[in-house]
Amino acid sequence: MNDFLVVSNKEKDPEGEVSQMIRNHLTAQGCTVRTTSVSHGNIRKEDLNRSVDEGAQCVLVLGGDGTLIQVAGALASKDVPLLGINLGTLGYLAEIETDQIIPTLDRLVKDDYEIEERMMLSTSSGGDRRDALNDIIITRYGDPRVVRYIIYVNGRCLSTYDADGIIISTPTGSTGYNLSAGGPIVEPNAKLILITPICPHTLNTRAIVLSSDDLISIEVCKSKYMREYEACVSCDGISTIRLSAGDSVDVRKADGVTKVIKMSREGFLDVLSRKLGT
Repeated sequence: MNDFLVVSNKEKDPEGEVSQMIRNHLTAQGCTVRTTSVSHGNIRKEDLNRSVDEGAQCVLVLGGDGTLIQVAGALASKDVPLLGINLGTLGYLAEIETDQIIPTLDRLVKDDYEIEERMMLSTSSGGDRRDALNDIIITRYGDPRVVRYIIYVNGRCLSTYDADGIIISTPTGSTGYNLSAGGPIVEPNAKLILITPICPHTLNTRAIVLSSDDLISIEVCKSKYMREYEACVSCDGISTIRLSAGDSVDVRKADGVTKVIKMSREGFLDVLSRKLGT
């Protein structure tokens, strides 16, 4: 490949030094390089899509896992692979460390890499549709009180939860908030959907693993407090929709996927052990 879009996190590369180093190295090899910067919750989707439409064959994301996830959501409709360069802490998805940047760029130019396709989720409520690579989370809005949720799968009632919220996760997102809430870890290339309640007020509630073909609907029940909004929906950490009593949210597998460039041949279990200390 010889045409790149470099997306840097302003907080992680404030002076643009890493971005400029990458630009200089690639242009010296005759590559076309476009650069832009983003911040948390402020992704200029139109600008990113325009750069890809102009011919970018690869998106290099400088930041952490959160930056990569947000850029993936913004480019959900584009068939372009992403590679994360870790300027953050954990770097589970952003696998390239700063001391690996130059040899990694050389391998990309020589087409020495592999691509993994990661499943995404799509949510809709009242005509508003969003995609997510990691997870879609329905949580209480405002007051610190539990909310009652009714979960339907393919039109049939699965369960009712009194909880702070519900996490609906992809396999990629299984090592994120889902893991912290006690949900299972799933191999990232699997085609599954995970439902994990957040702090359920019960003794026997467990996470549930479903087929990626299932349609999940979450209904927010009316509370005795008569609040205008009972819950809100966030897609990959960005709040998007507020829900009143009686509102419902549909979640299903998205039509598109996120293509992630893999440079390391290290297996999933090895990365899991090294990054998360299991």
